[in-house]
Amino acid sequence: YAQCGKYALGFEDKPGHRLPKAGVYAEAGVGRAAAEVSVLEAEAKGPNASAGVGASVTGAGVMARAEVGSVSAKAGPVAAKLGLGVDTGASIGAGGLEAKFLGTGITIGPKTSVSLLGSEVSCSVM
Repeated sequence: YAQCGKYALGFEDKPGHRLPKAGVYAEAGVGRAAAEVSVLEAEAKGPNASAGVGASVTGAGVMARAEVGSVSAKAGPVAAKLGLGVDTGASIGAGGLEAKFLGTGITIGPKTSVSLLGSEVSCSVM
């Protein structure tokens, strides 16, 4: 799979479009499968890479991701991912703070997580 795009939104009377925001992104990978039943979700990915930059009146961020592969599972607000990746970047805004270097870092906000070399454990309070 491969996709890329850009967005520039704002001042529309739709959820998620009311405040101005803009950005660009690109991603590509080999193999992705997902399943969802009620509050349970599972996903497996093969080798993939992505990059994105975005800004709005409430925050900004930049992130580059490369992953050999991963499997993830989510049950309600708790999620876990086991993989090998080198996510690098940062974001800050009304939705929280994220900082990662070579797959290791933290996210603090409505979704709080700890990552180590591409594997991650997280909990969402919303």
